[in-house]
Amino acid sequence: MLRVTHFMRRPGPNAFSMERLYEDVRQALPADCRVKVWICRHFSRGFWPRVKDVWLARAQQGDVNHVTGDVHYLTFLLDSRRTVLTVHDLVMLERLRGVRRFALWLLWYWLPVQRSRAIVVISETTRSRLLDSVRCDPGKVVVIHNNVSDEFRPVPRTFADTCPRILQIGTKTNKNLERVAEALSGMTCRLVIVGPLSEAQQSMLHRYGIDYESHVGLSREALVAQYVAADMLLFASTYEGFGLPIVEAQAVGRPVVTSNLSAMPEVAGEAACLVNPFDVTSIRAGVQRLVNDAAYRNDLIARGLENAKRFRASQVAARYAALYRGVAEGAGQGISREYESDPGRAQH
Repeated sequence: MLRVTHFMRRPGPNAFSMERLYEDVRQALPADCRVKVWICRHFSRGFWPRVKDVWLARAQQGDVNHVTGDVHYLTFLLDSRRTVLTVHDLVMLERLRGVRRFALWLLWYWLPVQRSRAIVVISETTRSRLLDSVRCDPGKVVVIHNNVSDEFRPVPRTFADTCPRILQIGTKTNKNLERVAEALSGMTCRLVIVGPLSEAQQSMLHRYGIDYESHVGLSREALVAQYVAADMLLFASTYEGFGLPIVEAQAVGRPVVTSNLSAMPEVAGEAACLVNPFDVTSIRAGVQRLVNDAAYRNDLIARGLENAKRFRASQVAARYAALYRGVAEGAGQGISREYESDPGRAQH
């Protein structure tokens, strides 16, 4: 029996995607992998709360220690010979400059990478950016995609081409809500936003005359219901380490408009309408094409349903189990080699 500890962040309001992903992985892991979950006692804010969690985490180690993301500093006192670290993205690093950037690079990326036997990244894009930034041994960096939850299943829907419901997941800066609103200005549609809206964002939506509704704190079931009720997903993000909403929409059978950069083309495969997220005209043209071209829309739906099969929890969990066994057995530098021929790593 392999004893694995999942070290998880303490989630804040409206931050639950990582928790949902690893809950699904744990349920799908084979019987020889027994997982204990340890959740940080403190939010990842400030010096002393983080130090306390680093100290507490050291007493929770298993045969394999998996720091599942966000709280990279937990690796500092874990046994580096049996520690796995997941890096979801490098967005914070890419936004900072100067001394603050160096401190983040050192404490959040370089040192945790050195303190880990294997690094899991969730896309080839994230792998490339991590290797460019940290320049560690490529042999220890493994791509294991995020999984789509099993409740995201095909639900047929007649497309409302006269007034489509357009789903927007997320309201952070990289989710590009202002350009999305500008692109939809004057179009007959309803924008359904999942995520908290600031007063500035609400004013902006009114300024562009957007008919919208917003939802926060949704349960898993309520989130799925928003995908089912939508006619399309508009996910014109400017940066993603992965882009799970793309796969969730595809799994339900909804056409997707997403960005032509970062990890999004890799995740979408050939099953989404790709647009330039920095070009309002491009975003608008993508939405209009899905609304006006039923044959194209239906083709994307069919391709999306097929693409989503790559990300089912059973497949992702099998790859995690193989990695855990490799770490526990001391596979060393060869840890990631077994994945090179895996068709799940095929780039798109």
